[in-house]
Amino acid sequence: MQDEKKDIKSFTIAELTEEFLALGEKKFRATQVFEWLHRRGVTDFMQMTNLSAQLRETLESQYRIVTLREVKRLASAQDETVKFLFALPDDKVIESVFMKYRHGNSVCISSQAGCRMGCRFCASTLGGLERNLSASEMLEQIYRIQELTGERVSNVVVMGTGEPMDNYENLVRFLRLISAPEGQNMSIRNITVSTCGIVENMRRFANEGLPVTLALSLHAPNDEARKRLMPVANRYALSEVLAACDYYFEQTGRRISYEYSLVAGENDTEAEADALGRLLKGKNCHVNLIPVNPIKERDYKQSSFKNVLNFRKRLEKYNINVTIRRELGADIGAACGQLRKSHLDSVALHTEET
Repeated sequence: MQDEKKDIKSFTIAELTEEFLALGEKKFRATQVFEWLHRRGVTDFMQMTNLSAQLRETLESQYRIVTLREVKRLASAQDETVKFLFALPDDKVIESVFMKYRHGNSVCISSQAGCRMGCRFCASTLGGLERNLSASEMLEQIYRIQELTGERVSNVVVMGTGEPMDNYENLVRFLRLISAPEGQNMSIRNITVSTCGIVENMRRFANEGLPVTLALSLHAPNDEARKRLMPVANRYALSEVLAACDYYFEQTGRRISYEYSLVAGENDTEAEADALGRLLKGKNCHVNLIPVNPIKERDYKQSSFKNVLNFRKRLEKYNINVTIRRELGADIGAACGQLRKSHLDSVALHTEET
């Protein structure tokens, strides 16, 4: 059965070498197959023309090559952002975003189908968590986008649907695979991983030898306000989360990025800007201000541009490096979870009607 076959694209090259030795094959076959999968992006063992027919048949019988199917594509008329809805092998859907910057092309990928974190302003979490993505399903978002756009991707942000630190093992495996010299050889420093603050895994991650940019979804300067917006704050105190960020910086030397979604009347006052400034003053960090993307299921409204600018100005008085996230793909609902949610709603409506 298909489900019993091994997911070959999730194997590291060391693991793949063991697999080939167990098959009675030479070690170099592992490198050949790894390159076919991760550098050339083949989706069929029969395309691996430097392998014998017999070996290809053996691989076909024992392994599967995970691929994603494009369900929908939305291209922004405002910029060159493209949002993709992909179907996983079990037909669950995820979304990924392709973005063009001066410094290179970036892809925002999902790490889970759905999310169980429950952040109040996020569309990704409205249907709860369906399942974790495998390392191969995370990789496939990048590989398929490169194939579909004909563009090379040099930067990855793991900020799409899902909480990466809630899918820890697959996240780490994905990072080791995407940066492998025999494959995409992407610089680990060109990758950003977002988290809402799962403390024990943040500390564990600091010791993996994978110095990505860590982005903390902060969104409030104190526990009380954070609990209103993010249920995870009921489990981890802000002091614990910030201590884990400090530990990550100590272990990796990588500056922390603090993500702060500005919600009108919730966390965008001058007092909250000052509180955030005092909280982060003296830290080697960067604050990314994000005018929240409103979703119909919540009452939250985007802060006015005047308030956003004033918030930045007050933070800068504390000598904090601050940027306002450039809004890409606003006309196609490029915020996390919006395309997926609209698709699931459409499917549910169609099912009810039939």
